[in-house]
Amino acid sequence: MADAQPVFSKSTRRIAVLAVCIFALDQFTKWLVLRLTEEGDEIVIIPGFFNLAHRANTGAAWSLFTGNNAILAGVALFLARDHFHARRLTGQLALGLIFGGILGNLTDRLLPHRHAVVDFLHFYLQRRGSYVPLDFPAFNVADSAICTGVALIFLINWKNESASQPVTIGK
Repeated sequence: MADAQPVFSKSTRRIAVLAVCIFALDQFTKWLVLRLTEEGDEIVIIPGFFNLAHRANTGAAWSLFTGNNAILAGVALFLARDHFHARRLTGQLALGLIFGGILGNLTDRLLPHRHAVVDFLHFYLQRRGSYVPLDFPAFNVADSAICTGVALIFLINWKNESASQPVTIGK
């Protein structure tokens, strides 16, 4: 038990501060979208590439599992448990991004007047000579934070795995 870190260790504070910042930015941007647009609205920002779009998403990962908020919340919290040590700054950043994003989207799902995640960043490519765009589903700040945090975890694990394997030359 000598290795146990106190609950309010420096690394825990870093994770918490980043998570709160991500949560605040996510909720602020969603509040703006809810206040300034109606569901289904799209505002062209960069023609043929980017729109602000007000969408309600009751699913996850591009509307998969629609209507199963309680199950999604449980799975997200289970997957976000301590899978690796956050002693390094990159691990702390990854966890702060993931926890902040999960908290932002979970808040949307649990608020009585929402029950759905507010997505509003819509990227697409309008092909020449076609009215059908190459489309990517709308997302939000929380989604971006979660994806970035997960990518960091993959990089950390890949780097740690590569460093732990001995280098052999020849046979």
